[in-house]
Amino acid sequence: MKSIVLTGIQKMEIREVSKPQIRNKTDVLLKLNVVGVCGSDIHYYTTGKIGNQVVQYPFTIGHECAAIVKEVGSQVSRVEPGDRVAIDPAVSCQKCDQCLNGRPHTCRNLKFLGCPGQIEGCLSEYIVMPEQCCYKIPDSMTFTQGALIEPLSIGIYAVKLLNKPDATTIGILGSGPIGLSVYLAAREIGIKTIYMTDKIDERLVVARKAGANWIGNPDKSNIVEDIRSKEPYLLDAVFECCGDQNALDQAIELLKPGGKLLIIGIPEVDRVSFNIHRLRRKEISIQNVRRQNKCVQTAIDLIHEGRIKPDFMVTHNFKFEETEKAFKLVESYKDGVIKAMIHFD
Repeated sequence: MKSIVLTGIQKMEIREVSKPQIRNKTDVLLKLNVVGVCGSDIHYYTTGKIGNQVVQYPFTIGHECAAIVKEVGSQVSRVEPGDRVAIDPAVSCQKCDQCLNGRPHTCRNLKFLGCPGQIEGCLSEYIVMPEQCCYKIPDSMTFTQGALIEPLSIGIYAVKLLNKPDATTIGILGSGPIGLSVYLAAREIGIKTIYMTDKIDERLVVARKAGANWIGNPDKSNIVEDIRSKEPYLLDAVFECCGDQNALDQAIELLKPGGKLLIIGIPEVDRVSFNIHRLRRKEISIQNVRRQNKCVQTAIDLIHEGRIKPDFMVTHNFKFEETEKAFKLVESYKDGVIKAMIHFD
């Protein structure tokens, strides 16, 4: 089968590799249909690492995907050959203290699709995943929507972690796929006023069309002062979705006393900082968001029921053979790209 492998910094090749085989009774053999290009994939493409997760070349990345079930192990019961599925890329052991306490996303033995040293990614014609990661999608859902389930479920989980029933006014710093996923999830639970920022004007236009109450570019205006002029009591919560130190600083200034900062963006650096005096005087809560804890099925249901419509996030489509072209586009943020999808058929 064909696979796209990283061979160095900003280097990719299409290679012929062995087709994976079912080895465990709960394994599922999947034929890939659509793969989304994620910001973390771009980190591996441009720098070869995220923190201490360092690529050992050659390596296949990719974790946002939808596929068709081709074969199942003898103990698989939730899917069968021919089913169309979305994939949760996180494989938990289901036995450790974290898993048993409802936190499979922080499993002590967690392995992640497309993560160096863990599981080869989904930029291949076929992959094998355990049945726990395979979620059947209805016939009414497109494969592209199925691949969008992964980032959307992160947004849903982030909003769930907000856990502030009285929150009505929030900020989302970063209007890429994750920021827009947070937006969709926040709107779905009834949050009325949403401020969104980004350094790319095309993304702000998309956010506005999606229904954001206010948009701003931090490179062109003082967003803290702009938002303060509209919200003198400031915001109930801020979702940081870009992994940027300046955005973290802005978030602390934008939050009202007792507000909550939720960090979803992945910084390219190993350390970030906060003004501790601003934090303590406002009694700000900080919540890190780790992937999509048990929110995949929720995302599928919300799309199926028409309560969330994420298709507008897809701005570019590429053939499998054009994968490197897709990565170069996303890396450069050109042509108003938000989400690029790679199609096998």
